[in-house]
Amino acid sequence: MFLGLSAGGIIAAGVFAFLAIIGVFPRLIGKTRTNRHIFLYETVIIIGGVLGNVSDLYEFPLLMGGNMVLGIYGLAVGIFVGCLVMSLAETLKALPVISRRIHLAVGLQYLILSIGLGKLIGSLVYFSGNFGK
Repeated sequence: MFLGLSAGGIIAAGVFAFLAIIGVFPRLIGKTRTNRHIFLYETVIIIGGVLGNVSDLYEFPLLMGGNMVLGIYGLAVGIFVGCLVMSLAETLKALPVISRRIHLAVGLQYLILSIGLGKLIGSLVYFSGNFGK
């Protein structure tokens, strides 16, 4: 059990680091002009990660207000996914700059296509249900 929790903690730290690197958190802080509350942001991000992991491990029944909680959760996830998509779109804007710097004259579309196809094939293999058996 300890090994599983340790591996989960490492993966969660990697996900948070990825989100910080692509600029989701700094962009939100900059857009809302709340630079003075960075400590609060850090605390809320850590608490959210911990509570998300705990709620994933243990299923807590909601006796009252389940639809309200589901609505709030859906809104929060929608906002998060929107911010993540915009950060990834800005990252993709950097691909032409990178291609000019490494002198990639032709083939950028093939590079993007191969990345997308690799993600598609990996997802199909994983979700086919035969992976790891």
